[in-house]
Amino acid sequence: MKKNMGNSDKIIRIALALIFAVLYFTDTITGTLGLVLVILSGVFVLTSLVSFCPLYAIVGLNTCPAKKA
Repeated sequence: MKKNMGNSDKIIRIALALIFAVLYFTDTITGTLGLVLVILSGVFVLTSLVSFCPLYAIVGLNTCPAKKA
């Protein structure tokens, strides 16, 4: 897998994952929406750790900084 996520993207995803987890575990958001957000936060953390987003690959988006030759 070729990396397609930059550092700012990873930081935003991890921050959103933390917010979603806190909202769920403090019972601010419950039910189906809560479960969807927890699953989404897991996906955000996983994609941030591997620096690859399959959705970015499908649409041809790359936020990784260009490598200098």
